[in-house]
Amino acid sequence: MPEPRTLDASGLKCPVPIVRAKKEIDSLPVGEVLRVIATDPGSVLDFQGWVKTNPSKYELVGQEQGRDAQARTTYIHLVRRKA
Repeated sequence: MPEPRTLDASGLKCPVPIVRAKKEIDSLPVGEVLRVIATDPGSVLDFQGWVKTNPSKYELVGQEQGRDAQARTTYIHLVRRKA
């Protein structure tokens, strides 16, 4: 399994991380995972809702929280392209 492609959406507010993620993941082969890094706490529910509205196309395979080099809270979303 290849390493996930990473999209850095740090500093961007809703809906920009979702818009950029959709464009990026649609360029990936089916089965590949996109790793999205966001700093907007609203992105957690945004990504959960987005994949629920597109269950045949996308699967949320994980979410985690961390810190970046500037000590900002980051939200990592792992989304698999299903179709």
